[in-house]
Amino acid sequence: MCLLKNVLTLMFTALFFPVFAQKNSPDVAPKPPMGWNSYNAFGATVTEAEVRENAEYIAKNLKQYGWNYVVIDFCWWYPHPPGGGQSNPPQFANKFDGSLVPYFEMDEFGRLHPDVRRFPSSAGGKGFKPLADYIHSLGLKFGIHVMRGIPRQAVWYNTPVMGADGIKAKDIVDTTSVCPWLNNMWGVNMSKPGAQQWYNSILKQYDSWGVDYIKLDDTDLNDKYPYRKEEVAAFHKAIQSLKNPITLSLSLNMKFTNRDHAAENSELWRVSHDFWDEFKQLKEQFSILAQWAPYSGPGNWPDADMLQIGAIAKRGPVGKPRRSGFTPEEARTHITLWSIFRSPLMMGGNLPENLALETELMTNAEIIDINQNSKNSRQVFRKDEMVCWASESLNGKFVNVALFNLNDTEKKITVLLSELGLEGNYVVRDAWKKASIGKANKDINYSIAPHASIMLRLIKE
Repeated sequence: MCLLKNVLTLMFTALFFPVFAQKNSPDVAPKPPMGWNSYNAFGATVTEAEVRENAEYIAKNLKQYGWNYVVIDFCWWYPHPPGGGQSNPPQFANKFDGSLVPYFEMDEFGRLHPDVRRFPSSAGGKGFKPLADYIHSLGLKFGIHVMRGIPRQAVWYNTPVMGADGIKAKDIVDTTSVCPWLNNMWGVNMSKPGAQQWYNSILKQYDSWGVDYIKLDDTDLNDKYPYRKEEVAAFHKAIQSLKNPITLSLSLNMKFTNRDHAAENSELWRVSHDFWDEFKQLKEQFSILAQWAPYSGPGNWPDADMLQIGAIAKRGPVGKPRRSGFTPEEARTHITLWSIFRSPLMMGGNLPENLALETELMTNAEIIDINQNSKNSRQVFRKDEMVCWASESLNGKFVNVALFNLNDTEKKITVLLSELGLEGNYVVRDAWKKASIGKANKDINYSIAPHASIMLRLIKE
């Protein structure tokens, strides 16, 4: 009977969750990327000193657990007033001549450079190379956020497109293609000669800086917003022309219907709007991730967004400076869901301010192993706001089972081994406690506190 059930499960999966088209090089991101992103703590205002501090923290405390990316999020080109900042900072047309202010540092080909006051090592046209070299010296990888399109400032100055003789910014711009939340860029009309060369030119620049990871924003948004398919493909094509691999992350809120294209052109893609430290949002992620779970695999990782733990919103982008609003139970539920789903793990809090809770959540080798070395992640059931997820370890040693109580009161949850496609005798191990807690041959059942979770590993006797 169990064998028949497993066969039917496989048939159901093949029918409703077909294998989708993937890139030819899944080895670029064989496992979900892990690291730190500056957005949750610093919004559009992070400085070089803060990036270095977080990189040094990773190298000293987290690298041995697999954390290795250091990613500067958006508007690194924006010249905020010293000590100040604004989320989604705009440019304005100068009333005198229509030029855009504030002025962004850019080269003769319209390619943006880091703001020198915030990133002093970039002076003299060096860009991010000195900072990337330092991060690489720590044994880590360096990433940046970029916006889709071409700077409006480059269009105003009508800068030439590198590698496209006689073609300038005004020849390739699409002024009808507008990001609704940041006005620094216009879209690129990919039907125009020189359009691909524009993307080739900026990728050559990022490659020369030593960039290992790029978060490409404004590629999708909601049902009323068109997926920027042509520019995503152009960006991917430009990466393929480089000698060094670059991991590409697409943002944000990828529509499910675009899953094949996203998989063919990137290594990871955001599957929700910005995620913040409210349990209501965490609860909403369960249904989103259940839909996307069958589409994870080497080189293709649906992304549930950054980890909202630790010290966040120090200078924007949402709310006042604070420690994460998640209770310890909710924070563990947050990490448990991201891990069993196999989401990329990008810490959002300012790492040097980590307390014991953040250290526990980020350095549990068994939880990280579930995220990094598992397959077949799936929601087994969700009933009465009690949720069960499962996956299997790549080495065949463990069946991973995550149990969640999304209710506001304590509840008991029972899972039959047959629901997991299992039979026989199993040792039950608590992955958070890193200890065996019993045995099972028919079912597992636990009382779980409100908003809490348990991550179990079943080992066949």
